[in-house]
Amino acid sequence: MAITGLAARGPRSLLRQIREALASGGPAQARLDMVVRIIALSMVAEVCSLYLRRATSDLELFATEGLNPDAVHNTRLKPGEGLVGEIMRLGRPLNLSDAPNHPSFSYRPETGEDPYHAFLGVPVLRGGRAIGVLVVQNRTERLYSEDEVEDLQIIAMVLAEMVAGGELVDEAELKGVELAPHRPERLKGLKFAEGLAYGEAVLHEAPVASQQLLSDDATREEERLKTAIGALQSQLDIMLDGQHGIVGPSFEVLETYRMFAHDRGWNRSLEEAVRSGLTAEAAVNRVRSEHRARLSQARDPYLRERLHDLEDLNDRLLRHLSGDGAAPRVLPENAILIARNLGPADLLEYDRTKLKGVLLEEGSGISHAAIIARAMDIPLVGGLSGLRDRVSQGDPVIVDAESGEAYLRPRPDVIEAIMARIEVRNLRRQEFARLRDTPAFTRDGAKITLLMNAGLTVDIDILHETGAEGIGLFRTEFQFMVAEELPRLEAQTALYSHVIDGAGDLPVIFRTLDLGGDKVLPYLEADREDNPALGWRAVRLGLDRPALLRLQLRALIWAAKGRELRVMFPLVTTVEEFRTARALVDHEITWAGRRGRPTPSVLRVGVMIEAPALVWHLDALLSMVDFVSVGTNDLMQYLFAADRGNPRVSERYDFLSTPALRVMKTIQDACAESGTPVSVCGEMAGRPLEAFALVALGFDRLSMPPSGVGPVKRMVLSLDREAARRGVVHLLKGSGGSLRSEIETLARKLYVSI
Repeated sequence: MAITGLAARGPRSLLRQIREALASGGPAQARLDMVVRIIALSMVAEVCSLYLRRATSDLELFATEGLNPDAVHNTRLKPGEGLVGEIMRLGRPLNLSDAPNHPSFSYRPETGEDPYHAFLGVPVLRGGRAIGVLVVQNRTERLYSEDEVEDLQIIAMVLAEMVAGGELVDEAELKGVELAPHRPERLKGLKFAEGLAYGEAVLHEAPVASQQLLSDDATREEERLKTAIGALQSQLDIMLDGQHGIVGPSFEVLETYRMFAHDRGWNRSLEEAVRSGLTAEAAVNRVRSEHRARLSQARDPYLRERLHDLEDLNDRLLRHLSGDGAAPRVLPENAILIARNLGPADLLEYDRTKLKGVLLEEGSGISHAAIIARAMDIPLVGGLSGLRDRVSQGDPVIVDAESGEAYLRPRPDVIEAIMARIEVRNLRRQEFARLRDTPAFTRDGAKITLLMNAGLTVDIDILHETGAEGIGLFRTEFQFMVAEELPRLEAQTALYSHVIDGAGDLPVIFRTLDLGGDKVLPYLEADREDNPALGWRAVRLGLDRPALLRLQLRALIWAAKGRELRVMFPLVTTVEEFRTARALVDHEITWAGRRGRPTPSVLRVGVMIEAPALVWHLDALLSMVDFVSVGTNDLMQYLFAADRGNPRVSERYDFLSTPALRVMKTIQDACAESGTPVSVCGEMAGRPLEAFALVALGFDRLSMPPSGVGPVKRMVLSLDREAARRGVVHLLKGSGGSLRSEIETLARKLYVSI
């Protein structure tokens, strides 16, 4: 194809010329050489060069117009080397008027680039990953204009798709180019829900694939984009105004979504990309790639967090453009869900029979996604830095939620090893199933009551399968978090009736709403707090909004229908708070009686001990309550001043440390002296080694996730409680910190199955 005259300015004309050049056929290298020649002419540049990243991470010169042609496929740059390496590292354009004097400039004599001063390089981005660099250069010292930078970025985006599609580079050459991650990788994270799984990666809310990059009707594409943005903005406005249900993201995230969705800069970037000749979908992906590349390098954690907000915003916009955003996701038989983070309802939208595991880039062990994963017995590992950029849809993936690791594209020997471990776990499950109806007595005759934590209707269906003797903690807030509006009295009553009916003769303890903190509802107005874990949450919120709490208490009383009702209040910090909350219960009982409603045959009202302040006021509290439950998750984070949702500090304390066990012993001793029933619910109760220590301290009621009942029961059946008590009490007399290794040694010495 002959090129005559200067190409017209603007990426649309340039991209059309590139398409025409490709249509002429010929060898791959010849087509690539033609493309850089067209770009150089259009940009009025004396040099245009394309570098692609090899699987070794080296950057190789694949084509050039203006530099020495002998350097093609011979010049290679190490990661981070030179200006080209700097662009790859930063993931953003570099525009210089005097490139040779830049500190990152690397002189490569074989290229012959000595005379060129003006330098503009942009990353060639695909899926947010830089797969190469596109460069233009001129002899004159000058900065390229913003329009030129914009044009070159659009060209680089289209080149990325052409390279990936095999239009520019020979298929044999593509084998060595890293278009997507392909090597085996092992990532270390945190285990949020135990288990093992092997399957196929499914990207959560993956972007809708753009079938067409270039548009012949910019006006129509701009109109499509404006319509989709308008629909997105309206959707988010409705969510935040409390007129529509929220699925997944917290109020704060949606608030950020709305801010970004109305942001003029974001809208303008999308519109400009469409006007340059891209389809609306391609424009969204191009802006997404720019944000990914720029913000993923930010050191400021706030800025990195904004990247994830933008990711979800772009995904939502793409679904509006596609028109099938509400369509159900089709999962492979062994799906491993990959996401940056998940909200409490996101996990419930997937087919449980096909979803085998979850990997999160962020998350925490106390998030509701983690709680639901544990309830549904789905292995979950979080805190996997850079996960989304390291895995592609369909990659084979291992979730090792025993060690807190993820294996991406694992080697055959690793797959074989994990399958063997999964088989061992299955055999253990069979053993636990055989123990289901065996009463949990220690070897020396002490009865230990094992209860189950719940919060979903599916939990009630498996209650009798676990061997649990009741529900020690039913979290009532999930119904509120997935509802379109505040659940009415009838809806709450129906849920609680279903739970009581499903439990049959087994006891159920309902925890009143534990909202606030990280569980803010879109229809419940709340100010943003600097430290929500210590803020307006749980019983504090209920007492300040008594109509909300009374409505729930009324629903619980109606649901009991003359049967036994057990209710407990979370995060009580003072005796006065419990007294006020108990008065609301009594008021509702009186209200129901006056209207001829059946009242509970037995009413038991308890409190959760989660605030350290209450530990030193047990003498006044225990005479007022019917039972107490120790919420070890919150109690320990407050005791050690370490946010359990923050991966930087969540591992800084140990449930089996001297201070933690002494606090637990203080509570148990006080309850034993007063004759107050006490149970432990939380992570501590569901782990065999921690449960061993609790039983040794005197606790005989433990409430745990369904998956913990079998392992803890096996431990109890192998335990001599008195021998364990003597050993643990002796260890507590020491002055050390964590006693984990000593307690594990003691358990093994006593032949306890942990």
